Amino acid sequence: MTLIEPDLDLESDESETWDLDLIEWDSDAFTDTMGNAGGAAASFDPEPSDFRETGDSTGIFQIVIETPGTLSGTSLDRGELIDLEYTDWAPAGANYVGEEYTDIGLSIYTSNFGATIEMDQKVYTWTDKIYVTIVAPDHNFDSGLVDKIGDTDDDPLIVQTRSQKLTSYTLAETGTDTGIFSGEVILKGFSHDADGDPSTGSSGYDVTGVSSASGSGPTDGVIKAEDDDGVTISYEYNEDEVVVGSALIRWNVGEVQWLESSYPAGGNGVVRVVDPDMNWDPENVDNFEIDVWSDSDAGGISLMITETNEATGIFEGTVSFTADDESSGHRLRVAEGDTITAEYEDNTLPDPYTRSDDLDITGTAIIGTVVPPLERAPAANARVVDSFGNSLSEVSVDQQVQIEADLVNGQDRDQSFAYLVQVQDGDGVTVSLAWITGQLAAGQSFSPALSWIPSTSGSYEATVFVWESVDNPTALSDTVSVSIRVV
Repeated sequence: MTLIEPDLDLESDESETWDLDLIEWDSDAFTDTMGNAGGAAASFDPEPSDFRETGDSTGIFQIVIETPGTLSGTSLDRGELIDLEYTDWAPAGANYVGEEYTDIGLSIYTSNFGATIEMDQKVYTWTDKIYVTIVAPDHNFDSGLVDKIGDTDDDPLIVQTRSQKLTSYTLAETGTDTGIFSGEVILKGFSHDADGDPSTGSSGYDVTGVSSASGSGPTDGVIKAEDDDGVTISYEYNEDEVVVGSALIRWNVGEVQWLESSYPAGGNGVVRVVDPDMNWDPENVDNFEIDVWSDSDAGGISLMITETNEATGIFEGTVSFTADDESSGHRLRVAEGDTITAEYEDNTLPDPYTRSDDLDITGTAIIGTVVPPLERAPAANARVVDSFGNSLSEVSVDQQVQIEADLVNGQDRDQSFAYLVQVQDGDGVTVSLAWITGQLAAGQSFSPALSWIPSTSGSYEATVFVWESVDNPTALSDTVSVSIRVV
């Protein structure tokens, strides 16, 4: 605070001091002079204790005060108007001190920056950990200490779900002089057989709720949550001024996946389950069992999968594949071409499912080499040949020819196929459609051919198709074509 008053410079060769009672404080909380006479000097913690002139004969006096939280037992409000007043008993033009006076005023306000509240997610599952952050600069009361909020009746902080409420919860400042406060609350869910196996209840695979909310903060709070619920956190940062943050609580449909689309018969495979609802304890690594089987062993094995870290909701397990031994433990018997399946029962399903519903979630992979669909039996080099296999550049009317192409089985297993040839004239009208079927052994090459006898001269185009079968027109190859000139 600076007071510029040349009339108080009574000694021109020294710095003078004047009592803080020169200034009157007037607000809703307190009205009186600010020095010892007013009875509240200690609340302002003045440094120095009195106004001190900035130098010899400057007429400028300064003092540093602290804006108090309370005065004479009354709390100051956020945004409270404060009128400071100095009475000048020797204004310009007066003949002597005290003949006239002038009140010099200054209006200031206590700060009222408000507050904001954030949670780390918009949607939580029933056993999540909630990280909450409140930015409240006005509650950074001591710049040298880590402050708290929510610990008094004047700034209550409440965490609540639809079934429970946690009151008087405190958050701690993230560091000295930040004005940012943070904390954690754990959702505890309710009693429910989450993995669908009643026998695992005593082993900790089932979620058990809490009878009542508990914890004082900033990291020990627990509160019950339902599967279709919401969480609201409110903070009264000023009298009758409240900031609110909220989020949904919902179950999720899980997902099962193999990390690779195919595995060798003697290798290892990693299966992953993504289901946040199975993260039963956000402060520990969880695990549960799933079923894994193959075409060669439909009984399969039970595989324990483990969370990749605390509170990730992502679980992984490794399966060893064998073509020679029996299935046991994490070892699964397989054969080339087998489909391997991983499955678990999801008992935590979102609306419109109910708590009593369950869904089998599966993921599959292949044992052996996976070949792109159109590369399983690719056709190439479509051509027109005579009965001796000689290529023809042109064909005569009524001449029998063969339409031939080269096929190769790009897989390490047998592949059935249908070889179709469609011949169209220059107007796009189909004049011939024929096919043969067969089977290619693993890696086998073959050049099937179909005969055609043109009845009319002109330009034609023959298109070769390679399908799974005539009844199952799933393509094993891109089509190939050849132009035919008939004279």
